[in-house]
This record gives sequence, C-alpha cells and structure tokens, in this order.
Amino acid sequence: MPAERTEERLCSLVREFCKYSTETEWVEFKENNTEPDQIGEYISALANSAALKGKTCGYLIWGVRDGDHTITGTTFEPRKERIGNEELENWLLKNLSPKINFHFYEVNIDGASLVILEIDRAMRHPVQFKQNEYIRVGTYKKRLKDFPEKERELWRIFDIVPFESNIAADHLTEIEVLNLLDFSAYFELLSRPVPTTVSPILAYLEADSLIVPNGAGKWDMTNLGAVLFAKRLDNFGPLKRKAVRVIQYRGNSKVETVKEQVGNRGYGTGFEGLIGYVNGLLPSNEVIRQALREDTPMYPELAIRELLANALIHQDFSITGSGPTVEIFDDRIEVTNPGEPLVNAQRFLDLPPRSRNEALASLMRRIGVCEERGSGWDRIVFSTEVNQLPAPLAEVSEGNTRVILFAHKPLRKMDREDRVRAIYLHACLRYVNREHMTNTSVRDRFGIQPQNTAQASRLIKEALDADAIKPHDANAAPKLMRYVPFWATTT
Repeated sequence: MPAERTEERLCSLVREFCKYSTETEWVEFKENNTEPDQIGEYISALANSAALKGKTCGYLIWGVRDGDHTITGTTFEPRKERIGNEELENWLLKNLSPKINFHFYEVNIDGASLVILEIDRAMRHPVQFKQNEYIRVGTYKKRLKDFPEKERELWRIFDIVPFESNIAADHLTEIEVLNLLDFSAYFELLSRPVPTTVSPILAYLEADSLIVPNGAGKWDMTNLGAVLFAKRLDNFGPLKRKAVRVIQYRGNSKVETVKEQVGNRGYGTGFEGLIGYVNGLLPSNEVIRQALREDTPMYPELAIRELLANALIHQDFSITGSGPTVEIFDDRIEVTNPGEPLVNAQRFLDLPPRSRNEALASLMRRIGVCEERGSGWDRIVFSTEVNQLPAPLAEVSEGNTRVILFAHKPLRKMDREDRVRAIYLHACLRYVNREHMTNTSVRDRFGIQPQNTAQASRLIKEALDADAIKPHDANAAPKLMRYVPFWATTT
C-alpha cells in the first residue's frame, strides 16, 4: 500500500466500496462490533482473501451498515481500546503469524465517524490469528482448513505469483499513476518518444505490466512498475526498504562512517545516478603516462556496473526490512543483497544464471542496465584479471549474498586464499571460453615475467593441492600441462 493515505483518498475508497451490491471477499463492513478476537480473525481472513483475489489489501470498515451499505458512523475508537494493559494494535500484532502490515485510519464522511482497517495481503504463507487460519467464503468468515480447495488455491498463488506481479499501490487515478511513476524516464530508457496524451502512455505502461486495470475504472501499480520507475520509493510502503544504501567508511573497518546515502528513486531511473555516486566515492590510482600524471579508477567501471546490477536483480524481495547495500572501504568494496543465490556461488561463472525476478531482470536488460547474455559474473572476473586486481570473492551467509572487489595488491602481498581463488576463477574463465589454463596464461594473469615460469608453477601447484583445479590430461608432459576447474569433465 502507499506510505501515505490522505483522508480524501480514504473517503473515496469507502464511497467506492459502498457502491458494491454486496460485500466482497476482501472488504467487510461493521457498525460497532469491536470484539478483539473477531477483529484478529477478520485480519487473517481478509489478508488471505485479498491474496486469493489478487488484491493488494483487505479492508474492515466500521461505520457502514452491512445490509444496504449506508454510512451510519461508529463509536469505535481503536486508539483507546485496551486488552488488559495492552493497546489493541500491539495485541493484534502479537497474535498474528506472520507479522503483516495493517493500519487503522479514522475519517469523517458527511459528519459520520468511520474507522478503516487496511490490511496487507498474505504473501508467502496464509496469515494466522492465534494459530488458526481464516478465509472469507462469500460474505462469511470461515476456518481455512474447512475449505481445502481454497487452501490449495492459496498455496498455488503463493508458489506461482512472482514479486513483480504483486500490487504496490491500488485504486489509482490516471493522474496519480503519472505522478507516482517517472514515465518520461521509462520512454527515454526504451528510446521511444513520449506520447502527447495520457491514454497511449498508460497503454505502454500496461503492456509492460507496470500497471494493471483493477476492474473499477482505476489502476493498480505492480511492484515491477514501482521498484523500477518510482519517482520516490518511499511512496510505496515496504518498498522503501528496498532502496540501495551506500556507506563509505574511513580505513578498512566499519568503526568510522564517512558518508551514508539511501537512494529513493526506482532502480531503472536511478541506476546511472547510483553508478556515478559510487564511482565518485571510490579511490583512484595515480599512473604516469608519457610524463603526465593521470588518475585511473581503482576498480573497472564494468565490474562495478555488473556487480550492482546483479545485486538488484537477484535479491530476494520476500526478505523484508533490508535491501541492497554498498559498503566502500579503503581496500575493498562490498555489495550485499538479501537472499541466497539459486546456484552454487562457486559455479557463478559456468552455470546458466537463475533469477527469482525474471520480469525485473528482463526489463532491466531492455533498458540497458545489464546485458541479455550471461550473469555478469564472467565480465566481473574478466575485468579484474585485465586490471590485475585480486580475484573477486562471493560469500553466502545468513540469508545474504555478498560480493567483494579488492583494491590492487601485488602478488607478493596476496595470501594463499587470494592466490588459490584467483587461479580457480582464471581456470573457470578459460574453461567457459573453450580454453585451458596453462603456465603461460597464469603468467599473463598475474603479470609475471616470461622467464619466471617456476613462480607460475608454484601458484598452480598451490591450487592443485587445494583441489581447486585439476589437470586436463594427467599424463601430459610437464611443458604441455593444461588445467581445468575441479568440476570440469576431462573427456
């Protein structure tokens, strides 16, 4: 739901709901029934029914007569309600599982006081109240377990409805859609002229599933539209936590923060600005070319672009309360995204990329944020090799994926882990390019002089001892030895 609900908008919603001939499975009217357990059961039922019907929210409204939907007003004041010494809202939240977002609003329509309880739809699991799951069947609240066909349908929806298709904001007018989305950037990124009237603009947005008609003459905005083209992510409730956070530290630890910035634009509209901001914080090297001093970036921009694009595309949006984070230190840059990868981190280079967010990935490729082929990991590894940087490190822990790029470090200062990782990724990169790693290619990777074949041989032996690589043909003569990653076939 949008972060801000004005009283005018809430009143408009109530009037629209009152026009329905009957209550829907995701809207319930009450006058003064304020029994706490009943409210908790309705939260469960309406959240689950909203998911079943493809709605972003369910609504429980006090002050409207059930039979004919006449606005009568209510004496219910949720802020004053207590269960023992506990506030009603806290008590409800404590008894719900999982903890979902809901909010009480108090409005006045034609002199009548109304209370609107807006409830986020269930997302990954049915919502329980006091360990029981509820659902709406017609206009009645029932236990979900008594209706197995609805339970199966609900789980099917949880399994097949991707994050991008869920609704970020509902019941929007045409003007509200255009105010919330940076539609001009959408057309610019796709190299299309901006239509001069509203209807074709909306038609294009609908064709790319950024908005969908809601059947009531208005529009719902999908998560895909909001997360890519929002003018401000904080207009979309929980999505504001998916904004990219950039932190610069002094030195090589997190003890002292120099600068911190949280982006607020959609990923599509804000990506180039993000790249520019991050590159502006990164250290540079001073190189002398033909008697002129020239500053060159510490990290290749190609690697930075792919690293950030991967973090945005492959994150797990179902993990609430966290988003992609960029942390910049003097000796490295760390990019972390919520969610563990769908492929083994050691096989990023050779296995086909898999994304939880296929629609997001596809549209980001179309607008030029990333390329269509590959996962980007091969380009990250290649660009670090060309610039003779330490090999990147991918870590998976506690539901997060972190990739680290290291600043330049001479070979003599790399530890064994650095050297083995570099040899392994070099072998992987050669293998996916239909080549084999050799003593010569290792010398090129590290900038070792041609006469120092023994130094390259020591690096290869180190990786062999660590089982990171293996010979392509163990019976080949020493000068003809070629190597492949440990997982590669040798037939």
